[in-house]
Amino acid sequence: MIRIYNRTTDSYEVENVAGGNYIKWSYESPVGKGLTELLIKRKLFSKIYGTFCDTGLSKKKINSFIKDFDIDMNISNQKISDFNNFNDFFVRTLKNEARPIDMSSEALVSPGDGRLLAFTDISVNKLVQVKGITYSLSELIADDKIAQEYNGGVCLILRLCPTDYHRFHFIDNGIPLENKFIKGNYYSVNPMALERIPKLYCQNKREWSIFKSENFGDIIHVEVGATCVGSIIQSYTPNEKVSKGSEKGYFKFGGSTTILFFKKNTVKIDDVILDQSSLGFETKVLMGETIGKKANS
Repeated sequence: MIRIYNRTTDSYEVENVAGGNYIKWSYESPVGKGLTELLIKRKLFSKIYGTFCDTGLSKKKINSFIKDFDIDMNISNQKISDFNNFNDFFVRTLKNEARPIDMSSEALVSPGDGRLLAFTDISVNKLVQVKGITYSLSELIADDKIAQEYNGGVCLILRLCPTDYHRFHFIDNGIPLENKFIKGNYYSVNPMALERIPKLYCQNKREWSIFKSENFGDIIHVEVGATCVGSIIQSYTPNEKVSKGSEKGYFKFGGSTTILFFKKNTVKIDDVILDQSSLGFETKVLMGETIGKKANS
């Protein structure tokens, strides 16, 4: 059972996990763990399933998925009949009014929908994956020089479930630099897997880039792939100015993670989010929702 914190209701909710029994079997049972290491974590497994989700045969999954997970299609720009396959539905766009964005230059907003953990005054050599399991920023991005610049800063981990809106956005005006690719495995990013696979983020396929933001300094954006994520698609153009809230990219089918790193003394995260993170609980957030502010503002 995964409990997440809802700031709106000031209460905890139990997450309805897509494929929860399968994930539990894959990471807790001896047979499942063996099959995960042998096949499920491999690119081929996720590529095959991702390819299936691009075919017309996968279209029949859409209605049951919407019903099982209570997906609000009233905020989608597309109707169910517009989707040619499951991935069309999965990467659907939303109406502008569905995700209002705090456009104040002082406001730090979430880059996407998901469950958020926040850590401040970080040690880049001992980042928290879950309690008792750590990893380093150098390992994550394979660049020790850049990693050291973020010592003492802030780390935001946004976990996207298969039921979430799966596009991610820029949190400020600025200039995104070239995207870098790191090959890896395709472990699930569900907490059940994070508790059992050391340095999972550093083992999985991931992409990262520097975002030169106007109000929060240089930010490291990391997108981490996961089991059955067909692709990480970057829709931005490197070295061209973007506006706050504009799309950076999207994940095809599967749960995924976006991680942001800020340098020291650039942002102040909402106290409630920090308190819940210290207790080990993720906070439910939506794209554009205020999660903090510019430091000293």
